[in-house]
Amino acid sequence: MLKGTKIYSIFTGACPKCHQESMYETKNPYVLSDVLKIKDNCSKCGTRYRIEPSFFYGSMYVSYAVGIAFATAAFFISYLFLGSSLTTAFVAIVATLIVCGPIIMRLSRNIWINLFMNYDKNLVKK
Repeated sequence: MLKGTKIYSIFTGACPKCHQESMYETKNPYVLSDVLKIKDNCSKCGTRYRIEPSFFYGSMYVSYAVGIAFATAAFFISYLFLGSSLTTAFVAIVATLIVCGPIIMRLSRNIWINLFMNYDKNLVKK
């Protein structure tokens, strides 16, 4: 349904050009030894994921914003909705950032590459 949109590529980690395969060697972000291992090219459309050396360093800035979003959500859920103390809310924020760290890293990389590449419907084989 969302295939062909940037949202699809960002949340699935699919190739930003063709959306046919994952950019990552391992689909599961919790395999910590492989969390940032990205393929060189898409096997379906040939798109190079590493546009230039150190391309994904820029995703660190995106990671900060995504981390703040996760921390804010953890605060609102624990403090405002569940009525916990500030100390418990702080622990909830730290736990959320630790548990969701691999997801935040991948999500940040997906957002970063999708800022520079667009979906091309002509690359999709019918």
